[in-house]
Amino acid sequence: MSEPLIFAIPSKGRLKEQVDGWLTDCGFTLETDGGERGYRARLRGLPQVDVRLMSASDIAAALDAGDIHLGVTGEDLLRESGSLTDDPHTDDRVMLLRALGFGRADLVVAAPQSWIDVEVMADLEEVAHLYLARTGGRLRVATKYAVQTRAFFAAKGVADYRIVESGGATEGAPAAGLAELVVDITTTGATLAANNLKIISDGVILKSQAQLAASLRAPWTAGQLGSVRRLVSTAEARARARKLASLRWPPEADTVAEAAVAPWLTAGATRRTDGLLAPESALFDLAAALAEAGVGPVSVTRPDYVFEAVCAVVDRLAERVSHRA
Repeated sequence: MSEPLIFAIPSKGRLKEQVDGWLTDCGFTLETDGGERGYRARLRGLPQVDVRLMSASDIAAALDAGDIHLGVTGEDLLRESGSLTDDPHTDDRVMLLRALGFGRADLVVAAPQSWIDVEVMADLEEVAHLYLARTGGRLRVATKYAVQTRAFFAAKGVADYRIVESGGATEGAPAAGLAELVVDITTTGATLAANNLKIISDGVILKSQAQLAASLRAPWTAGQLGSVRRLVSTAEARARARKLASLRWPPEADTVAEAAVAPWLTAGATRRTDGLLAPESALFDLAAALAEAGVGPVSVTRPDYVFEAVCAVVDRLAERVSHRA
């Protein structure tokens, strides 16, 4: 028997529920060993996959180390680990395969609301310089995201500050007198506002969300790549199907119908032997064009999946891991 693909998903909380829902929607059922408190699972519909239940931060670390092949975690955690960068001279250790559309949060710079003259990062640069001249110390920035904070502040030209590692509730650091600024994850900004903090208008470091990611350090076999291809191509087919509708008409009207729908064949619609597969946004325009041409009845169905012959992202993954072998 070939080695299984090791796939890690969050072990608890809202993110686990969302991943479970995504897998179920794609047609894969998660079966946990040892009940709800188990830390190993299987995916019905995707054999040869060993599912591990871990914290989101542990998943990011395991992807970085090559201890697992595949994982779902936040992009913010992957970038903080340094396994995923925008530097063309740095080899990434993790590859993003698919953004999942949930687990959204922004990594932001926030300052006290009382700093009425501070609206953009350029203002912070000036305040930091004045603070250093007045106190002899640097502005303190409380954060759990030191790597991304340093890179962002450098890009914005802010140098007179120092990082204060946050071990607890970061947003409370200014009120406790531990820092002047914070860099933290937020979904709505409500917690920051409740702590009398405001988000700097150009201080959004990262718009993060849950990502399906693959380790470039893990040892890969053809069978493991095949399992990833099946998972990703199915997820893509499910997402593609939500945006498409299938139109059918009587066979005897085919010639007239083909002429009526011709303008849409260069705008995302695909001709089929029994009708047309078209973007749902064009559905009513197509129905009207067919009716005007005297074609009917026209039936509309929504496909469950629309598979393509290739899965480009997994092809790129296969190429990248082969180069590292």
